[in-house]
Amino acid sequence: MPAEEYEKKSDSVLAWKKAEKLGRFNPDAPSLEKAKIDAFDAEIKSKAIEVGKRCRVGGDDSRRGEIRYVGEVKEIPGSIGAWIGVHLDEPVGKNDGSIGGTRYWGTESALKHGVFVRPERVEAGDWPVLDDLEDMEEI
Repeated sequence: MPAEEYEKKSDSVLAWKKAEKLGRFNPDAPSLEKAKIDAFDAEIKSKAIEVGKRCRVGGDDSRRGEIRYVGEVKEIPGSIGAWIGVHLDEPVGKNDGSIGGTRYWGTESALKHGVFVRPERVEAGDWPVLDDLEDMEEI
């Protein structure tokens, strides 16, 4: 069905979105997006998240690393605002510092040390590298 014909239909999802002022049909959408972006920026500043700092990711203390990127990641669909790129100490990430062919840090690697997360999941600080063997008794 041609786009022009679909736009004329009154019983379509598009017509419903227009009537309910959802998505791009919401006149307040640009200001809501700006507020979301401003909230991410404020969180980055309040948590002192900066490239080069050590951090831990998530609520548990199992994933630590170094912040390597702070900014937008266009390759993540439907996302606006800042993402934090972390090079994890252990290869338990989802990427190697690149997404969709765009490299944000490092060099190509088979090991997946990289992860991109929102600022609320990052806690910057003096987090030393975890030693997995420190609690093992000598045999």
